[in-house]
Amino acid sequence: MTYEVWQPMFIGMVISILLLNVVQWITYRERIYGLYTLYMLVWLGYFTARVPELSTAFSNNDYYFIRACAPMIAYFIYFGFTDAFINLRNRLPGLFRVFQYTQLCIALYVSLQFYICYLASDWYPRVYDTAHTAIRLGMIGLAIFGIYKILQLKDTVARYFIIGSTLLMVGAVTSMILTYLDTFPGPGSVFWKAPLTAIQVGIILELICFSLGLGYRQRHAAIRTAVLEQKIERQQEKHERKQLENELSVQQLRQEMSEVQMKALQSQLNPHFLFNSLNSLSSLIADEPVKAEQFVDEMASVYRYILQTNDVELTTLHRELQFIHSYFHLLQTRYARGIDLKIDVANHLMNSQLPPLTLQLLVENAVKHNIVSGDQPLKIHISTTEHAWLSVRNTLQRKSVDRVKSTRKGLLHILTKYKMLGQPTPTVLETDGEFIVTLPLIR
Repeated sequence: MTYEVWQPMFIGMVISILLLNVVQWITYRERIYGLYTLYMLVWLGYFTARVPELSTAFSNNDYYFIRACAPMIAYFIYFGFTDAFINLRNRLPGLFRVFQYTQLCIALYVSLQFYICYLASDWYPRVYDTAHTAIRLGMIGLAIFGIYKILQLKDTVARYFIIGSTLLMVGAVTSMILTYLDTFPGPGSVFWKAPLTAIQVGIILELICFSLGLGYRQRHAAIRTAVLEQKIERQQEKHERKQLENELSVQQLRQEMSEVQMKALQSQLNPHFLFNSLNSLSSLIADEPVKAEQFVDEMASVYRYILQTNDVELTTLHRELQFIHSYFHLLQTRYARGIDLKIDVANHLMNSQLPPLTLQLLVENAVKHNIVSGDQPLKIHISTTEHAWLSVRNTLQRKSVDRVKSTRKGLLHILTKYKMLGQPTPTVLETDGEFIVTLPLIR
C-alpha cells in the first residue's frame, strides 16, 4: 500500500472517531468532549492540508506556518484536555502549572512563526528550523516527564491516557528520526517509509486509547451516579421510616395521654369521690351556704379543666396551678386541717409547660397512700428549682394498712409522657420523711 492510499484511509479513520465523539458531546454536554473534538479537528486540518492534491492551494508561507504551528496548536488543546480527562489541577497541581507555562510558550512560539512567515521582510530559514526543532524536542521531554508523573495516579482512566500519550510520543519521535534520515523515496513508495506515517499511526492509536478511556470514564461515572442514587433512595426511605416512627410516637403519646386523662376523669367521677363531694356539699348547704356556693364553683372548675385538657398535649404551669387550687379546695373541704398545700413557684416560669393533670396525679397519690388527719396533717409543697424544674414533695406518713395497693401507674404515665415528648426523665426520690418528684418544665 502506497502513502497516497494510506493518507485518505488515515483521514477517514480520524473522521470516524471524530463523528463518534461529536455524538457523545451532544449526548453528555461535557467540556471534555468539546476539547477532544477541537484536538481531532486540528490534526485533521493539519494532515488534510498536507495532502499533495490540496497543498497546492496554499502559498509557501501558509504551508510553512501550518507545518510548524498546527501540531503545536493541537498540543495546546491537548494540555487542557489532559486536565479535563484526569482532573490534573486537583490531582497533580505541580504538573498542571507546568502545562500552563508550556501553553504560554506555545503561544509565543506560534507568534514567532507567524512573524517569520507573514510579517518579516525576509525569510529566515535558520530561525524557523531552530525554533521548530527546539519546540518539538521540548514537547518530547515534557511528554516523558508528564507520563512519569501521571503514572503515579495508578487508576484505569490514567492508564488509558498514558498509553495513548506514549503511542503519540513514539510516533512523533519516529517521524522526526525518519525526517532527518530522509528515508522516503517519494510518491508511489510504501506507506510505512513516509515520515508522516509514524505520527499518523501514533495519532490513530492515541485516539483509540482516549476514546476507550472516555467510554470507561463515562461508565464509571454512570455507576457512581447509580450508587449515589441508591444511597439517596436509602436515605430517603430511612427518613420516611423515621418520620413514620415519629408519627406513630405522636399517636402513641396521644393514646397514652388519653388513657391518663380518662383515668384521671374516672378517678374524679367515681362514685366514691362523687359521694364524698356531695356529702360535703350537703353539709355545707345547711350550715354554711356561702362556702357551699364556693365548693360548687371549685368543683365545676375541676371538671371543666379536665374536659378542656382532654385533647391537648401540654398546658401552662399557670393553668395547672389554677386547677390545683380548685382541686385542693375540694380536698380541704373534706379533710379540713388534715391537709396543707404550699406553692412557691417563680413568676418567670408561669408560662412554662407540662402535660395536663400531672400535678393532680401527684397530689392524688400523696392523699391516697398517706395518713391525712388533723393530728398528723399531710403537707404538700410545690416549688421550682434554680434549674427551672418543678418539685412536688409531700411528707411521708404511710398508712399502717394501705387498702389501696400502689400500682405506680400514675408515676408511670407521667414518665411515659415525658419520654414521648423527648424531654428529660422526671426523678423520683423517697427519703425518711419525704416523697419527692421533680419534673422538667418545657420552655
